[in-house]
Amino acid sequence: MDIRTGLPPRRALLTAGLAVAAAAGALSGCSAAGAPKGTAAAPEPRPATPEAAFARLMAGNRRWVSGDLEHPDRDPQRRELVALAQAPFGVVLSCIDSRVSPELIFDTGLGDLYVLRTGGQAIGPVVTGSVEYGPMTGGTPLVVVLGHQRCGAIEAAYESLRDGKPLPGNLQAIVKALEPAYELTVKDPGPDPVDTMIHHQIKVTADDLRANDDLGPLVKKGSLGVVGAYYSLDTGKVAILTGAPA
Repeated sequence: MDIRTGLPPRRALLTAGLAVAAAAGALSGCSAAGAPKGTAAAPEPRPATPEAAFARLMAGNRRWVSGDLEHPDRDPQRRELVALAQAPFGVVLSCIDSRVSPELIFDTGLGDLYVLRTGGQAIGPVVTGSVEYGPMTGGTPLVVVLGHQRCGAIEAAYESLRDGKPLPGNLQAIVKALEPAYELTVKDPGPDPVDTMIHHQIKVTADDLRANDDLGPLVKKGSLGVVGAYYSLDTGKVAILTGAPA
């Protein structure tokens, strides 16, 4: 631990490196706004609060929707900068679906996000521990549980539970993890029960993470935000369901 910064030494090194890179860009007359997209512009400061991290992600998603992408932090200089240490500003727990890539959806780059992907955002001790890693060891200020439209994992789990037909192999473990969301859906299925279950799964997972013994205290003191969000495959837009930082 670096007593001057309160950060682990490698994290302090990366923070200092980011500051030096930003200063170098300013002295040379370069800025993120003036540099060609996808080139080695001075990196933006790492968001330090849930509000700032949330704003950064949502700005990136708006660029994704409009097609006006910046492709930040995706050059050799960025690779070299984060080679020794990382300081991601967000954790995203999303589905394994090939159409839902958090780094693309939020127009981020190398070293910006911790990303976990499981079928239907199913969680268990290993996944929860992986989500906790950034906030608990490096002060990552934001966690996003990102579900999505037409989730095949949740559709399969819904049908399995509805029909009483277990899925083969370890797929049944995913079904078991999604059962709480299914039970809520049975009570009020709405016009599209699968989409209703997707929304319930996002909220249940975000609520569980927000209230757990390790992340809960960080949320209460305001150093961590846990957001539940829904991604539209049709539009590319991320809609916030729960936990948006004020």
